[in-house]
Amino acid sequence: MAFELNVNGRALSADVDGDTPLLWVLRDTLGILGPKFGCGVAQCGACTVHLDGAPVRSCSVPVEAVGAAKVVTIEGVGANAVGQRVQQAWSELDVAQCGYCQPGQIMSATALLTANPRPTDADIDAAMAGNICRCATYTRIRAAIKKASGQKTEA
Repeated sequence: MAFELNVNGRALSADVDGDTPLLWVLRDTLGILGPKFGCGVAQCGACTVHLDGAPVRSCSVPVEAVGAAKVVTIEGVGANAVGQRVQQAWSELDVAQCGYCQPGQIMSATALLTANPRPTDADIDAAMAGNICRCATYTRIRAAIKKASGQKTEA
């Protein structure tokens, strides 16, 4: 079945079964490779994308559930000011080590700062819970979120 999707502001079509996870539609059908496969059960966050601004694990969202929602991936998150600030903070603080989880981390951080421009440490912990980083860059992730929000960061 053909599904019409709005991905990063572009109208795209995918001829797939309705129960195909959005992650596989993005990667295998549309060639959008930023969202990563990590666990396949929505537990690691590597596949996080935004649906109408809300962070979701694309490995567990069937394409038929997307409907008219706007899908934003790491490739498109820099199109808004918050996403730009998050990406810049990530770069300035050298957050990424291996980098595999970072698209999902950035997507979750951008959603957090869009909803809450001045998050506390507890807010950051809650919003980033479930985004696993095997390299354990959590301290740098928190510092980058604070930097992107204009808050003082700990060196």
